[in-house]
Amino acid sequence: MNISLTGRHIELTEAMKTHLSAAIESLNKYNMEIVSVNAVVDSQSRKSKEHFVVEFSINLARKGSVIIKQRDEDFHAAVDMAIERAQKALRRIHDREVDHQKVGLNAVKAEATNASMVEAKSEEEDEIVPVELDLYKPREVEDVLEELKQSDKIFEIFIDNAGKTRVLYKRNDGKFGLY
Repeated sequence: MNISLTGRHIELTEAMKTHLSAAIESLNKYNMEIVSVNAVVDSQSRKSKEHFVVEFSINLARKGSVIIKQRDEDFHAAVDMAIERAQKALRRIHDREVDHQKVGLNAVKAEATNASMVEAKSEEEDEIVPVELDLYKPREVEDVLEELKQSDKIFEIFIDNAGKTRVLYKRNDGKFGLY
């Protein structure tokens, strides 16, 4: 990766160059085949306030370029915000590349055929048998209410003595609801 550091209306000190280089090196973690990064730091005065403009031009192999421009009164803050934006852009490009794999027509046809065969087999073989779990013993509403008051849970699902599945929940007004 070629790194070019340029200062307009400002002389870049070694500390500035070190900070810029370290920030640019953090972009390598995305494995995006970065060809070159051009960093331009400009010092401007507006309304009697001096601020820095940091511009990154990141050239990617076979993917184009990413250009980030950030303005702030503090040099380090401008660089950090610009690098965060560049990392976000590279992350989006990387995710788009990984998530959108091109699938050929033959693969789609084979997948559809396999899915229909699996569905036909599952219709013939699958049978659902209900099972009663001993874990869920019937409980009193008052016991569940005390347990809910002592915990930081918002609701509790339980089976009452009549065998019905019930939900006891905390309401916004501090009272409790039972469904």
